[in-house]
Amino acid sequence: MNKTNQNITDQTNTINKKLSFSALTLAVLIGITGCSSDDGEITNTDSDDTNGTPNFAEAQFVLANNGSDNAGTADLIDQNSVKLKTFNTTANEGVAFDALGNLIQASDISSGSIKTVCQLANRVDEDSFNSNRDREITGSSTTLANPKGIAVSDKLGLIFIADFGAMQVTVFGATSAGNSAPLANTITNAAPWDVDYDEVNDRLYVALTNGDVAVYDNYVNGGFVAMPNRTITPSDNNGAQVSVNIHGIVFDSNTNKLILSDVGSATDATDGSLFVIDNASSADGAVSVARSIAGPTTMLGNPVDISLEGTDLRVAEKSNDAILIFSNIFAGESGDITPDLVTSTIKPESITKVGMQNEMADISDSDTLNMPLLGVAVSSNPATTSETTGQISRLSPELTTTLGSYNANQTIESVTFDKAGNSYTTFDNSTTSTGGIIISNKVAINRDGQTYSASQDSIISGANTGLISPKGLDVASDSGMVLVAENNADTPSISIFSTCTTGDASPLMTLTFANNARPWDVDYDVTTDRAFVALTNGTVAVFDEVKSKLMAGTTNIAIEDRLITPANTGTAVEAPSNIHGIDYDSVSGSLILSDVGSATVADDGKVYVLNNVATASGLVNISTTISGPNTLLGNPVDIMYSGTDLYVAEKSNNVVMRFNNILSSAGGNISADESAAFAAPESVAILPAWLNK
Repeated sequence: MNKTNQNITDQTNTINKKLSFSALTLAVLIGITGCSSDDGEITNTDSDDTNGTPNFAEAQFVLANNGSDNAGTADLIDQNSVKLKTFNTTANEGVAFDALGNLIQASDISSGSIKTVCQLANRVDEDSFNSNRDREITGSSTTLANPKGIAVSDKLGLIFIADFGAMQVTVFGATSAGNSAPLANTITNAAPWDVDYDEVNDRLYVALTNGDVAVYDNYVNGGFVAMPNRTITPSDNNGAQVSVNIHGIVFDSNTNKLILSDVGSATDATDGSLFVIDNASSADGAVSVARSIAGPTTMLGNPVDISLEGTDLRVAEKSNDAILIFSNIFAGESGDITPDLVTSTIKPESITKVGMQNEMADISDSDTLNMPLLGVAVSSNPATTSETTGQISRLSPELTTTLGSYNANQTIESVTFDKAGNSYTTFDNSTTSTGGIIISNKVAINRDGQTYSASQDSIISGANTGLISPKGLDVASDSGMVLVAENNADTPSISIFSTCTTGDASPLMTLTFANNARPWDVDYDVTTDRAFVALTNGTVAVFDEVKSKLMAGTTNIAIEDRLITPANTGTAVEAPSNIHGIDYDSVSGSLILSDVGSATVADDGKVYVLNNVATASGLVNISTTISGPNTLLGNPVDIMYSGTDLYVAEKSNNVVMRFNNILSSAGGNISADESAAFAAPESVAILPAWLNK
């Protein structure tokens, strides 16, 4: 915990809660009479509950360990603190989850760092941090010294870090990586240990080891304000300070209350406390605590971190090697309160609930009719460098208004988004024969007028990636996979990367094709675990059980399981046929394709709908074709289905279009229902309204 350098004065006269260590140890040994296993010993203090365990709501938590023998590990535990799995995260301090279910953890084992462990709850027992799956922020430019507690804003995509050694709060974008400078540093007047962020009201609460809480109003929108608006000092009814060394902090937006844990003296295993502060949003100065818990029965010595689930408070009690659970933390008298559940564990450092993943489908798997949209994202890729090179624009769903733009500072190809609103954009450089993927923070929502910044964003690129000329891509958010169509002539493939990796990472898996066919786009269907690949020879390759095989250890699928050839009345589409855009609808079992025909001809493009293709193979008759001069289809390089309508990026004619009710369309030489002029559109992606929740 690195507490020896804190030099915090032991104010033992502030609360009457002293007990000799030997007496406390005896009390613990007498109290532990529940079940015992390798996962630790459990004590239930409420004998009326079934099987001797309180009826806590079902949930999972991650517990970071920081002892001499277990530092760098984290345990997945259930609501009763029973260990389910252990991971070697190689980090030892504060833990939090982002909106995608990825663990973000601070570390000061060797140097200050922030590690993102992809999809931790879904990883196998004893798995370890892996640079091909996970990422890290570390290095001299980061200014990180001894990061402790952290908080994540899902809406803004920001990580707030209490850096004890640097005496500051440090802020990064959630997709940043490497030796990157922070977005902001806020110097504190005492060493901070933990933070919590109220993203509804843009208010940051910082737990300081001098016993105060610094409160920053309008923190982000105010440009990461430098000075606190208020300082809360937990006090008794006479105005005397009762706090000594605050570590854990939780803001409960439902009740407008703060819960604080106070370790007292770092060398005293008996003087810990919990405080509840009412009216946290406006509290200022010496504030009388609404409830305090301290004393020998509480087992509070060094409560280094806390996590609130409903009204149940979980405490990582480091000095006494226990997880403590106090039910109904806001109710009841102050004093020497017995925990409702005590579980022995070794040197717990931080605890947090496993983040809830978004239950909506990925944007490429839209399964909701008439789904409300924030807008439509379109990337620009003109033949010669211009002011729109690298630009991703957000248009209104009707294609009538430009809502915002972001520039990736690369010659970009295709763009898509994960369920947190982060963009994944392929780029290539024909001069250097290098390509990659730019992962940019919250482009779907917040980045109007901004450009790529290492403080928020990251890049996958390098020799190990195999990316030379990447084109279309698709993200499976809940699986932590991004699938990329590598189009170069020598190594055509679909490369699957972790959504959390960065730098010169190797693919987790590659998919290759018979006859060395070259892919342009890919659509992975989560429901069926299939990848549908658009090939420039006019066919579609289908790979079954992609994730299942990856999880089983397969690193390459050499040949597609099936090959679909679009046909008219049993005859393959005449050459030139050059499939680019692809979108599979698992609800109807339909496959929607765009065919650019000849890349040099601006009027021979087509859109096809093929029905019942889930298990189809060989020649499959086209049920609907849209083509002809009225369609403006010349080189329709990308498409995306919204669950009702089809958006098309038509590059040769510099237009973005929408064809309504595509699956029930009669097709033919029809005009788009909506269209907008756009410079060299290369790809298109819908932005569901739920991304902004």
